[in-house]
Amino acid sequence: MTDFILHPMLANDTVTLAELPLSRLLLSNDKQYPWFILVPRVNDIQDIYQLEWQDQLQFLNESSLLSELLMQVFKGDKMNVAALGNICPQLHVHHIVRFKTDAAWPAPVWGKLPAIKYSVEEIEEIKTTIIPLLNQITA
Repeated sequence: MTDFILHPMLANDTVTLAELPLSRLLLSNDKQYPWFILVPRVNDIQDIYQLEWQDQLQFLNESSLLSELLMQVFKGDKMNVAALGNICPQLHVHHIVRFKTDAAWPAPVWGKLPAIKYSVEEIEEIKTTIIPLLNQITA
């Protein structure tokens, strides 16, 4: 997996947080929502069914663990998990903690409002909160 290439659209709109056993964990650079993205480090894959079956299971496990951790940390009302890929063809799955009080509720977040980027300090705060917890559950 050392030759993995992240699609430029994802690289442009996100911050890399961590490497899980199969996936790269990204933070969407929009502080209006706790919005994380998992990308399996497998090139030329558009859909989950294209992964080897062992990787499908690993990916589902990483997604479920991430979802649970994010809901515990952010105490959201709903976890939205989605893999669309209509614009960016690389397989990536969004994990968005939603609140009944967020700006887009109950509509989808896509295209609702212009993104508000995180500061460097805010990104570091998320990293120091999320990474140690991820390390505990993926160890």
